[in-house]
Amino acid sequence: NQRVDHTKWCVLRWPHPSMAQQAGMSTEAFENFYFDVCLFDYKSQIPAMNALKRMVEKTDQVHIVGNGTDLRFSLKGIPALISAGNYNVPDGEVFTSPVKDSAEGVIQYNVPSLYQGIPFDNVRFEFKKGKIVKAEAGAQTKALNKILDSDPGARYIGEFALGLHPLIKEPMRDILFDEKIAGSFHFTPGQAYEDADNGNRSQVHWDLVNIQRKDYGGGEIYFDGKLIRKNGQFLAKSLQKLNF
Repeated sequence: NQRVDHTKWCVLRWPHPSMAQQAGMSTEAFENFYFDVCLFDYKSQIPAMNALKRMVEKTDQVHIVGNGTDLRFSLKGIPALISAGNYNVPDGEVFTSPVKDSAEGVIQYNVPSLYQGIPFDNVRFEFKKGKIVKAEAGAQTKALNKILDSDPGARYIGEFALGLHPLIKEPMRDILFDEKIAGSFHFTPGQAYEDADNGNRSQVHWDLVNIQRKDYGGGEIYFDGKLIRKNGQFLAKSLQKLNF
């Protein structure tokens, strides 16, 4: 964690035809997409991102519902941060971490993920007292559980984040892009960031994404019982600039 926690850094993917192939796009279409999303000016979003950050930091209980998902956890006392071109290019998220032992319920991810070269689809977790007690991913269930058994912290969550990039709409099997998808959130098994630390330690940090837009089945996020986002759209006036 020396680089992440103690140096100034920003991660950028160098565009390549293989990325276009992975995303299911022509090279020309991917080139246009890549430069559009990477050159996006976050200035117009920053006030609303800061408003969301403040909202997250005031929240104790989060409730997320959607297709196959009914999940509750606490954010009490844990800082939130904005990512607006300062950590990644492309960027666009507000992130924190849940209280380590607070997650209860189930989550069904609907974005494919590559981890250690293995493709995972329809990952499903069941939580009790913050721990992933059941994990399924179809034919890759055994591989999934092997990753989660890497160390004790891999079965706890190290990050909760809301994806906010208005130009990233579809998964491309590259987490630097997929975790920023408009109307998404990610709930990440493994290591917590020092700046939003819940105490979880692991060699794993696996950003798994759920899109809650209507075209992906919809979903709702509640902060302390108040509906904050419905079908990927924020409801508060102060957050309207974050809608796509």
